[in-house]
Amino acid sequence: MALGDQGYSPIEILRYYYGDDMYINTAQEISGIPASWPGYDLSIGASGDKVRQMQNQLNVISGAYPALQKITADGIYGQATANAVREFQKIFDLPQTGVVDYKTWYKISQIYVGVSRIAELV
Repeated sequence: MALGDQGYSPIEILRYYYGDDMYINTAQEISGIPASWPGYDLSIGASGDKVRQMQNQLNVISGAYPALQKITADGIYGQATANAVREFQKIFDLPQTGVVDYKTWYKISQIYVGVSRIAELV
């Protein structure tokens, strides 16, 4: 019979297999982790928090990739943002559409995490 079926809690199961020095940390929220794709493409005319998040991430990435111009992170997807997205797509071998689709969104997130080092344990 499985330990969970016997009423063991997750920490008790971990301790059963790995020893009494196991513990589980909890937090109210995790900060710095990029949000998921909004569910629709971002292009000229789009606005809001998702656009601002993407603009901020591109600006952080531009610190490591100087060919990428900094843009105003105002939450408005204008021509400057489209140009920056197109340049990002060129650098990372994506179709150069200037539109942030699913694949571009997650590539921006991946590179952002890498250059901002938010995923490292210290």
